[in-house]
Amino acid sequence: MADRVPRIVVVGSANVDMTVRVARLPARGETVLGDALHTAPGGKGANQAVAARRAGGDVTFVGCVGDDALGDTALAALRTDGVDVSHVTRASGAATGVALITVDTSGENTIAVAPGANALLAPHHVERAADVIAAADVLLLQLETPLDAVEAALGIAAHRGTRVVLDPAPAPARPLDRRLLGTVAALTPNRAEAARLVGAERADDETLHDVAATLLAAGVGAVIVTLGADGALVATARAMSRLPAFPVRAVDATGAGDVFSGALAVALAEGREILDAARFAGAAAALSVTRLGAQAAPHRETILALADR
Repeated sequence: MADRVPRIVVVGSANVDMTVRVARLPARGETVLGDALHTAPGGKGANQAVAARRAGGDVTFVGCVGDDALGDTALAALRTDGVDVSHVTRASGAATGVALITVDTSGENTIAVAPGANALLAPHHVERAADVIAAADVLLLQLETPLDAVEAALGIAAHRGTRVVLDPAPAPARPLDRRLLGTVAALTPNRAEAARLVGAERADDETLHDVAATLLAAGVGAVIVTLGADGALVATARAMSRLPAFPVRAVDATGAGDVFSGALAVALAEGREILDAARFAGAAAALSVTRLGAQAAPHRETILALADR
C-alpha cells in the first residue's frame, strides 16, 4: 500500500444534472408526473473526480465548461471537494453540459445529455496538462467528451508511463480502436458497454466471459464488467472471478459506475491487487446508490468500513 496520497488525473466531462423522481420510467411517448426537480453537479468526468477525491486521492480534473452560471456551479462543486480545477477551460459563449435524468422508485434511471462545452474539449486542452498527467499514478478517462481528446490523453499516458483506467461510457457508436485498448491497464464497462466494445449483440452471463476474453486479447490489462446488483466480473490474463454485490437499498443508481471507476483508480494507485481494488470500488458504488444524485460518492472511511466486512 502506498505511503503517500495517490495522484489521480481525470480527463472528462462536467455537467449539471436535473433529476426528477417518478413512480416508474415513462414508455415511449408517455408523460409521467414526478416530484420536485433536483438540480446537482454531475458529468461522468466530474463524478469520477469527486469519487476519487473522497476515496482518498489527490485529484486534478481536466475538462471544459461554459462561461455561464451552470459552469460556476460545476466548478464550485469540484472545488468544495478539494479537486484541482486549474486545468479546466471556460469556453466563451458556450453552455455548460446538462443531463436530464428520470429515476424510478427502484433506483433505475434514464438519462439524456446535452454536452454543451464538453464537446469543445480538444487535444490542445489535454496537452496543456501533459506534465500533470505524467506525474500522476493513474489517469482516469471516459467517453463523454470528443474521442480525439481521449486519444490525446492516452497518448500522453503511454509516452510518460502513466497507468490508465478507462470507463468506456457512454458506449461508443463504433468499436474502439484496438490500439487505444492496448494502452489501458483497467477497463470498467457495464454489461452493455462491454458488448458494444467488441461488436457483440449481447453480453449475457453465457457470453460475458467470451466478451471479457476478447477485450483482454486486445491488450487491456484487466477487464472489470460492472453488473449492478449482480456484482462484477473481474477478468485478467490469469483468471476470471465474480465478485458479489454489497446488499444495499438502492435509491438512485445514477453515477454508480462513475463512483466505481473513481474509487478503483485510487485503489490501484495505492498498489492494491485487482480483486482487492475491485472490492473497494464495489463498496463505494454500493454506498453511492443509497443517496440521490450523481455525485453521491461516499468518503474513504465509510468505504473501508463496508469493504472490510
